[in-house]
Amino acid sequence: MLTRIRNGVVAKHTRVDMPASRLKADIARILQDEGYIQGFKLLEEAADKGGPTKTLRLFLKYGPHGERLITGVERISRPGRRVYFGKEDVPEVLAGLGTSILTTSRGVMTGRAAVKAGVGGEVLCNIW
Repeated sequence: MLTRIRNGVVAKHTRVDMPASRLKADIARILQDEGYIQGFKLLEEAADKGGPTKTLRLFLKYGPHGERLITGVERISRPGRRVYFGKEDVPEVLAGLGTSILTTSRGVMTGRAAVKAGVGGEVLCNIW
């Protein structure tokens, strides 16, 4: 998902499509709330074999003169190396200018929301 967003922003696409999941929809909701994307849609398409497949469509956002609002996306936690932080150790991204996205026991949320809620968790990615 992160690579598709990064590639779409660099190529100045207006939208990016990807296979849907609940985690991706939660990340898209956070990106929309933080102002990085215009919005997202969950689309259901009929597959050739089997049942319907769901697609997540993100509508990318750019500045008034075409400048990118998403300048960097970094995956932190990987399947081979999971990265967890406690409630006191949740990192800031670019001294508060960026956003870290965590999955916690209370759901997927930003680093600022996790500190406010007093929970830690697995850091999925940083975006700025």
